[in-house]
Amino acid sequence: MAEERKTPDAEAAESRNFIHSFIEEDIAPGGQYAGMTVHTRFPPEPNGYLHIGHCKALTIDFGTAEKYGGLCNLRLDDTNPSKEDTEYVDAIKEDIHWLGFDWGNRFFYASEYFDKMYECAEELIEKGLAYVCELTPDQMRDMRGDLTTPAQSPYRDRPKAESLELFRRMKAGDFENGKMTLRAKIDLASGNFNMRDPVIYRINHASHHRTGDKWCIYPMYDFAHPIEDAMEYITHSLCSLEFEAHRPLYNWVVENCGLPAKPRQIEFARLGINYTVMSKRKLRQLVEDGRVAGWDDPRMPTLCGLRRRGYTPRSIRNFCERIGVSKADSTVDFGFLEHCLREDLNETAKRTMAVIRPVKLTVTNYPEGKIEQVAVENNPVDPAAGTRQISFSRDLWMEADDFLETPVPKYKRMYPGNEVRLKGAYLATCTGCVKDEQGNVTEVLCEYDPDSRGGDPADGRKVKGATIHWVDANTALDAEVRLYDNLFTDEDPDGADKNFLDYLNPDSLETVRGCKVEADLAGAEAPANFQFMRLGYFCLDNKDSHPGHLVFNRSVSLKDGFKK
Repeated sequence: MAEERKTPDAEAAESRNFIHSFIEEDIAPGGQYAGMTVHTRFPPEPNGYLHIGHCKALTIDFGTAEKYGGLCNLRLDDTNPSKEDTEYVDAIKEDIHWLGFDWGNRFFYASEYFDKMYECAEELIEKGLAYVCELTPDQMRDMRGDLTTPAQSPYRDRPKAESLELFRRMKAGDFENGKMTLRAKIDLASGNFNMRDPVIYRINHASHHRTGDKWCIYPMYDFAHPIEDAMEYITHSLCSLEFEAHRPLYNWVVENCGLPAKPRQIEFARLGINYTVMSKRKLRQLVEDGRVAGWDDPRMPTLCGLRRRGYTPRSIRNFCERIGVSKADSTVDFGFLEHCLREDLNETAKRTMAVIRPVKLTVTNYPEGKIEQVAVENNPVDPAAGTRQISFSRDLWMEADDFLETPVPKYKRMYPGNEVRLKGAYLATCTGCVKDEQGNVTEVLCEYDPDSRGGDPADGRKVKGATIHWVDANTALDAEVRLYDNLFTDEDPDGADKNFLDYLNPDSLETVRGCKVEADLAGAEAPANFQFMRLGYFCLDNKDSHPGHLVFNRSVSLKDGFKK
């Protein structure tokens, strides 16, 4: 299906409520679920960490249940023992709770239904609706047919009793991996290739994280999924669009197995974001190859990575709600995700001053040894946040980029003869600089106006220069700051005929050491969010930061690059 690029607001306006429309029809008088509680489920596979794409599905599943006063189960789809780990189970739970959703006591594993799935498989064999096939995967592929040629299997008419005996021997471990499969007997000439006698069980001699070595045959997802939904009395099985062509098989399983309920599957488009990849397999490759520093690397689209970078639950939920629900594939600009975070942090983040690339600033006419307290607002968006007192003295730190000995046109910061505002303190006029033997500026010199305390533009005094942030050198703390950019240089690194590894951005992380921050940040605890005035929004790293070694991650810049 060709991708259609839309603005998030346009997509939301078009079709964000189509799932709700279906549900309202179903629960209305005369509907198939009239008088029943709306019941959804979120069924991630525990073979990796949740990413922002899962978050869309998660928000739809849990949010829909909330909207209709219903229930939402958390079910771990652990039908493939080769890829699953309890580490991922714990991480999935943590991420869902962090976003503010809760499944109560409705937590399940797909493996809880292995006995029922096996029972259903035998039932299908006895009904003549399944058979044991000995074709290899390559042979099965070669005999799949095309739109005008039916598929083939020389084992399709195998007697029911023989298939049942072989299936039980498969379960007993008599055959090696790949020797046999159990296939549903549906329609080899179907125009929907998912219905051409799909495999519903395969042999896999692998230990399972919950059932150990009890099983050596495991159900395929297309067979297991409808059984799980029905056993949990799910009314609406909401899933991504690639399962639309699998829906006839979903319904076939529900109709032909002795199940206690008949769920309805509804599909929606997956979330696509530019400059990233959403495949757990490819994200795992980045981790295992050491191209990122783990699943929680702040450049990763995983929820734990976004959390470590400073994203808030509200910003991510707002993002998912505002992009809406669509039946058409689309790609959302990563800038919109940043926009949602910036909106949230603008209201909630405490303001502080930090200098990332420091150079000494000496107020030459300020009394040596004197230190005074000046007031700076915590958050101008929230008057209740008030102000805090910070120290000011003769010796300060300022951003190296805030000084030019020879200014360029329209430059309004520090240069000889120019007057600027020192945030919250005084007006000051640059008088020159000190350089080392290589000609590098090591110190900027200025003189302050003692009668301009407060340095607030509201005092009515007009100056040509900008307002400059600073940190008192007597109290400043050293910090490490990590500046992040897109992990990939290409807008669609996962596109057709592309190797996503070819587009890794070598400049996606810049680590700056020797930064200077306000003294009151010594007591901050991760993942506290801050606006470093004039620099952007930052958070304390929840993994590498500790007392005596502060590490801040830039969450997002101040400038909003998203084009509405």
